[in-house]
Amino acid sequence: MKFLDLAKVHIRSGAGGAGCASFRREKYIEFGGPDGGDGGRGGDVWAEVVEGLNTLIDFRYQQHFFARNGQPGRGQQCTGRDGDDIVLRVPAGTEVLDEDGETVIADLSRPGARVLLARGGNGGWGNLHFKTSTNQAPRRANPGQDGVERTLWLRLKLIADAGLLGLPNAGKSTFLAATSNARPKIADYPFTTLHPNLGVVGVDGTEFVMADIPGLIAGAHEGRGIGDRFLGHVERCAVLLHLVDATAEDVAGDYRTIIDELEAYGGHLADKPRITALNKVDALDDEMRAACKAELEQAAGGAVFMLSAVTGEGLMPVLRALRARIDASRGEVAESEDVAQTWQP
Repeated sequence: MKFLDLAKVHIRSGAGGAGCASFRREKYIEFGGPDGGDGGRGGDVWAEVVEGLNTLIDFRYQQHFFARNGQPGRGQQCTGRDGDDIVLRVPAGTEVLDEDGETVIADLSRPGARVLLARGGNGGWGNLHFKTSTNQAPRRANPGQDGVERTLWLRLKLIADAGLLGLPNAGKSTFLAATSNARPKIADYPFTTLHPNLGVVGVDGTEFVMADIPGLIAGAHEGRGIGDRFLGHVERCAVLLHLVDATAEDVAGDYRTIIDELEAYGGHLADKPRITALNKVDALDDEMRAACKAELEQAAGGAVFMLSAVTGEGLMPVLRALRARIDASRGEVAESEDVAQTWQP
């Protein structure tokens, strides 16, 4: 299945059915009168989160979604049938944006969440509704309301606990493959990863989801390389793991490049909890390891982990550190939800 995280859709809710203007004309009915029924209501357009989806690829092959119109009313006080609704089934983490691509209409992050995108038009009243003591034979009936037509964008942000950051060939895909059952493409050339990958990581009897996104380069926020459009997939992560290639000529410069791109991207991504690790240390001797670690610690202003995704050296300490940050974040979210539920004015 191909990965697609941005799709444009055109939706239209159903129009309401027209009301009916009719009169009873049975031969042996002494008193007739108006008996026109109301029109049916037009169908709505909904977006709903379903489990088992992790891409918007279905919307590449179908972009138009039109709900059915309501049926018109008929005589003998028969109300028209309501139009059927249309439901857009999307994966968890999907944002619904207006046509400008910036205004967020809804953020669907949990399975089962639903949002109404376009409400169907009401059906028109039949002439029975207009009968009064002074107007017992109204010939008036309302038309149904028009449906709502709009163009929307669907943008997917993957739901993951931890996210991997780094320059191309920093070893992010190798790290994901070494710590989970995910099998991303791995090669010795830049931009091997062209779309995000997810993996379930197990540590000390617990599991969490890790996201690997394509590598960033200097100027990614200006569209260089693959750009920064995949950074949205780590916005929801509780912690970021920044991998730096230990075999690079300037590890501090590589670290600063990624931080600059995070700050240019905005959205408080640069303020998220972050763990820095020096990867590929199996290619260095003890003296070079110490020098690179000291240089990176000075640039990062904190502790730096040493690891090798190929040999497995230093993986468990990094995973346990990630697990601790994720647990702390989940605890804060649970406390905030409890406060929101128990607070009363």
